[in-house]
Amino acid sequence: MTLEGIYTPVVTPLHDDFSVDYDALADVVDHLVASGVHGLISGGSTGENYTQTVEERLEIARFTQDRLKGRLPLFVGTGMMRTEDSLAMAAGAREMGADGILHGTPPYSVPTEHENALNTLAVDRAADLPMILYNYPGRMGVNMGEEFLDRVGRSRNVIGIKESSGDINRVHLLARDYPHIQLSCGMDDQALEFFAWGARSWICAGSNFLPEEHVFLYETCVVQGDFAKGRRIMSAMMPLMRVLEQGGKFIQCVKHGTTFMGHPTGTVRPPLRPLNKDDKRQLEQVIRTLKRTISDIKAEN
Repeated sequence: MTLEGIYTPVVTPLHDDFSVDYDALADVVDHLVASGVHGLISGGSTGENYTQTVEERLEIARFTQDRLKGRLPLFVGTGMMRTEDSLAMAAGAREMGADGILHGTPPYSVPTEHENALNTLAVDRAADLPMILYNYPGRMGVNMGEEFLDRVGRSRNVIGIKESSGDINRVHLLARDYPHIQLSCGMDDQALEFFAWGARSWICAGSNFLPEEHVFLYETCVVQGDFAKGRRIMSAMMPLMRVLEQGGKFIQCVKHGTTFMGHPTGTVRPPLRPLNKDDKRQLEQVIRTLKRTISDIKAEN
């Protein structure tokens, strides 16, 4: 499987009582398909997976798969603290006919590279689907290093890696030494650098509410190879990246952005709390400016 384009880790719309709003989720899925993204991910951290049971995550993934009706590929997140839960997610993804899985290091346990590889390969066997690795040491505590990559990279199912370390040297390492593992951008403010080093996909939460703008950057850099224009687009997007990452309000910003753009997704589950009025106003202004600037760039064609 070739990883090409924008893959959206879908938010989980909620009612005020924190139950899943499936009508709103259906609207989000349909909107993303219509907006031209290239694939969806269910059960990522953007979907608040850390607040959900295995059963709830699988229910959300099955609903998303049914709503897609084959219009886009669907990857299911399998990363969890307990291996047994990751195996259950992997088996569930296989049974529902998902196109692949996104698997990260179990958080908090801080496994060795050998332990992490064995855990990943167990999940691989349970799913027997294309797997995107998810390297996010800031959340998981460890890197998927060379010992890990050498071992898991032998599996025919390991097709790519979402690299979210923020370390540009990791991009160089993966592009040069592991070309058989497709490189996918997982660090939003480095998308331009990833594309320059050969990545052809970007797994980005911001595409929940600005899908067309994210697709535009991908098409400009990857399809057209126009990095001069790409730098202008990326420059317009950088204020959004800063707002999303400030003060631990990433999920809240993504959900408010989606709501602001006409697709309400409701509140967030505890321990998080919704944005206050000032934060909402700041995000909305950044979105307006970004859309206006990128619209002007598009109009030059």
